Amino acid sequence: MGKTHIQLPDWNTLAALDDAALPLLPTALLIARDEYPGLDPAEYDALVQSHADHLRTEVQAIESTALKMAAINRHLFEEVGYTGNHDAYYDPRNSYLNQVLERRLGNPISLAVVQMEVARRLGIPLDGVSFPGHFLVRLPVDGGLLVMDPFNGGRPLAVEELRERARPHLGGEAPDDKVLLQILTPAPHRAILARVLRNLHGVYAEAGEWDRAARSADRVLRLVPEETDALRDRGLAYLELGHIEGARRDLTRYLQQSPDASDAESIRERLIDVAGRRAVLH
Repeated sequence: MGKTHIQLPDWNTLAALDDAALPLLPTALLIARDEYPGLDPAEYDALVQSHADHLRTEVQAIESTALKMAAINRHLFEEVGYTGNHDAYYDPRNSYLNQVLERRLGNPISLAVVQMEVARRLGIPLDGVSFPGHFLVRLPVDGGLLVMDPFNGGRPLAVEELRERARPHLGGEAPDDKVLLQILTPAPHRAILARVLRNLHGVYAEAGEWDRAARSADRVLRLVPEETDALRDRGLAYLELGHIEGARRDLTRYLQQSPDASDAESIRERLIDVAGRRAVLH
């Protein structure tokens, strides 16, 4: 497999990029490089390209877009063996794209990134969907939408199943056609990458790995500087790490930007506690 040339972006420049200019695969590999600093991005880009190259002749010979997609899914999920990690859903490796490509195991959003990258290299406009619960993918076909579940082999989902999947996240109400179409709006690359990082933050915070939790929240802020939840998450992680000044700065800004947040009172109490501890220490 020949090496390709792939340039990873710089964390300090991501916020200034338009969503359309934010590259999906390189930025996903940039996220992975935090945990795997020695990774060679060209190796993983070439692996994705090899999947597309293997499929190219077959896909070009197929007329129907839906059948083209079926061929891609068959290759990725049946022949190559990508699959959802049902046994260890919260393993952080499921979110790091180098590990997903090596192990053929991932979570819904990381498998969607692989599926999208391969399809797009074959001229098929596959988009991600920030569906409530599990991330999905969508493809325009014959005036409608083909919605698929990358965590379960790229299985197509019928409208009624989509309604049922959305129901628990909408107060028990099944969405009507208009609401469902809004939910199925394509997710920009920035939203996809931020969701990967939020997943990682959740895994690391749950495990008490506060240095990694802080890093994940910080990376969200590099992508989406105005995301107040990430400001809070970084501040709370700093607090756990004993970085009191950083915690105070982040949490104070969080309260200034979200004074009516549901957790504002508890955050104020944490800040008062920190100030009290610092007064005793000094």
